[in-house]
Amino acid sequence: VNSQLLDATGVHPEGYNTRFAVVDTEVDELYGDRIRSYFTARGIELTTCVINGGEADKRSSAVDTILDDLCAYKLRRREPFLAIGGGCVLDIAGMAACLYRRGVPFVRVPTTLLAIVDASVGVKNGIDYCCCVTDETYKNRVGSFYAPSACLLDPAFIASQDARNISNGFGEILKLALVRSSDLFDLLEAHGTALVESRFEDESLKQSGVSSRIIDVSIQIMLEELGPNLWESKLDRCVDYGHTFSKLLEMVPGADIMHGEAVNVDGFFCIVMSYLRGYINMDTVHRIFNCMKSLNLPTNSSDLHLDLAWQSCKDAIEHRHGEQRIPLITEIGESICVSDITEEELTRALDMMTEFDH
Repeated sequence: VNSQLLDATGVHPEGYNTRFAVVDTEVDELYGDRIRSYFTARGIELTTCVINGGEADKRSSAVDTILDDLCAYKLRRREPFLAIGGGCVLDIAGMAACLYRRGVPFVRVPTTLLAIVDASVGVKNGIDYCCCVTDETYKNRVGSFYAPSACLLDPAFIASQDARNISNGFGEILKLALVRSSDLFDLLEAHGTALVESRFEDESLKQSGVSSRIIDVSIQIMLEELGPNLWESKLDRCVDYGHTFSKLLEMVPGADIMHGEAVNVDGFFCIVMSYLRGYINMDTVHRIFNCMKSLNLPTNSSDLHLDLAWQSCKDAIEHRHGEQRIPLITEIGESICVSDITEEELTRALDMMTEFDH
């Protein structure tokens, strides 16, 4: 009955009965038949390019796979294609859309909690880059600012995720609460555990509007922060909270850590630094720590050591044009960016991290 998915693929001449979609491998396993049946019932033949959606697959080869399939499909210049999956798939597909014929429209359909509140918002796309000179892999080093023609959000996808992936999504939501909204933090503190355990299917929370409000507020904050600064001409960004040390944590070879988890480890490390600077008191530290644990989010990593932390600060100076610009909270819902973090300060914070029952 719902025509939104088909409508998003554009208006075409009568008799043009084909469409193209990039689909996450796991999404294809769960929903592939239903997606194809949706188009078949409307007389449309859907061509799919199925790709893996893990961080390890976020490489130029994945973009090439999509470009090859677009060529074979013979996508028309103004024909939007669908990108259905988690954040990595949306990033890869957006990169391919930007490159194909110097830019064709694409439609984001995020299928994870993380992608719904993060990758679905804004205009950034990108892949990780394996450098032959340094022999290192850099997260999101190659990318573009390229907006989708539409973004379709369906929270029903969340119920198909396991608990770890839902907690992973909460890593980004909690980040937004810490830097922008004490009200959102209160909702997470009160209802986060139930939402993780029920996979957003708790009837009382759905009826009361809590489930949808958490998602809506998160997206609204992202829109408010990114909208006036789409191309990042301003580099002091509170939404970079949790994205200084997490980049290298995610790229440690063999590390078993997801994006939202790494953001949270980074986030708690920054909480400790906020405390050591006198920005917040220990009651606030414990309140945040307890909320993180209630969401089943990691608060530390064996890979978070001084060398990695200091290298992250140096990388931040490169990425943020000459200054660290590391966001720290001054209270729940408020933050500032600082550029004077030292190795000694990192050492004190790392020492203090060991005092918590992670």
